Amino acid sequence: MAIFNPTREEVRRFFCDTWKKKTEDHILTPMEILASDWMVLHPEYHTLLADPEGAVSQDYTPERGETNPFLHLSMHLSISEQISIDQPPGIKAISEKLTQKLGSAHEAQHVMMECLGQVMWEAQREGQALSPEKYLEVLKKLD
Repeated sequence: MAIFNPTREEVRRFFCDTWKKKTEDHILTPMEILASDWMVLHPEYHTLLADPEGAVSQDYTPERGETNPFLHLSMHLSISEQISIDQPPGIKAISEKLTQKLGSAHEAQHVMMECLGQVMWEAQREGQALSPEKYLEVLKKLD
C-alpha cells in the first residue's frame, strides 16, 4: 500500500496551482474544489497563492510569529476529510455540535485545528504516531 507523502514543495505547488485554476475558471478536481473553497475563506493568503515561486521559497517559523498558510490549509483539508468519513468515529458529531455552537463551520474547524495541532505536536515530541484516541479525547473536551 502506498502512502501519499508529498514534499513541502509539492504541497505548496498544489495549493498555488489550484488557486490559479480557480481564479482562471478552469475545471477543478474534487480535491481542488475542496481546497479552493478553503482558500476563498482565507483572503489573507491570496497574494501568496498567486506567487508560486515565492510560496515555495518562503519559510515560516514560530519564532517569527508566522502561521504557515500551507499547513493551515492542509489541516482544513485533513479535518474536512476526517469529518466526511467520520474518522476517528465521533468527529462528525463533534464538528456539527461545534459548528452549531460557534455559528460557523470555518470557526469550528479552527478550534478543531488547535486540537489536531496539539496532538500532532505531542506525538512528534514523544516520537510516536498520532493517536486517533488522544485526538478524539481532546476534541471531546470542547463541549
